[in-house]
Amino acid sequence: MKKLCLKFLLLFSVIASYAQEKQNESNEVDVITEEDEILDSLFNDETIEDLFKLSENLDFLHFSINYNNKTYFSGRDIGIDQFSITPQINYIHSKGYFAGIFGVYYNELEPKWDYTSITVGYGKRFGKNKQFRWSTYYDRYFFSEPSNNPLKNAINFSLELDNKSRTLGTELATSLLFGSESSIQIVSSSYGEISLTKGKKNELKFRPELRLIVAQQTIQLAQTFTFRDRVFTVYKQNNEFGLLNAQFLLPLQYSYAGFDFEAGYILNLPSALEGESNLKTTGTFMFSVAYLLGL
Repeated sequence: MKKLCLKFLLLFSVIASYAQEKQNESNEVDVITEEDEILDSLFNDETIEDLFKLSENLDFLHFSINYNNKTYFSGRDIGIDQFSITPQINYIHSKGYFAGIFGVYYNELEPKWDYTSITVGYGKRFGKNKQFRWSTYYDRYFFSEPSNNPLKNAINFSLELDNKSRTLGTELATSLLFGSESSIQIVSSSYGEISLTKGKKNELKFRPELRLIVAQQTIQLAQTFTFRDRVFTVYKQNNEFGLLNAQFLLPLQYSYAGFDFEAGYILNLPSALEGESNLKTTGTFMFSVAYLLGL
């Protein structure tokens, strides 16, 4: 993949070109998590890092589609057996600008197309060996049922640290979601990367990741009591801020030429907030295909 992209760059640099890219699980909280994962994977791609060193004006388009055989919200099983499909198109410039659009399809929801999201932002590496990276971006959500979703905007900031070889890294991301209501989310991600096989045009990698999601969640509590031989139930909403979910991601990534294939398992360990109990461990298999196009 690296050799092919470099040849592409050298050919088009003669006639003055550019090239670029950008990239990333589901309620309003999970939406931001998926985008952070896409951005992280693309900025850590060695091919893109090498190309950026050769020119300051590169542009890429990155096309991807992701499939999950199960859908959970903040890691919680809501009793609906359904799969999800997430198509996405992203753009990123070597100077740090990026933009993207993606949507989510759930086969058991009505309407099945849940929302479309647009992202614009800027990020940059700094420090010795460029081991630090910061980024900030804005998300706008267009829901098929807007009345049921009070959080339609998000402002995000993230700070990441990698080792020199980009085989270990950690990231802390904060998101402020707002609309008719507001919420906050903090995501901590740590990953490791192991190259299993590597050829001239292909590579197979194992990239385990631990992700902790801390956020504000509105929970409806029900309290039942008896008064004068009659049973009454009182409902109230409780806004709780705490650890929502711990995720273990276990993906295999295979790259060939401009294509990337990823398959793996995601394990959710949801943490009970006040008013919740008996939360089960959940898991889903995922598969994605992506293609990197130089402009």
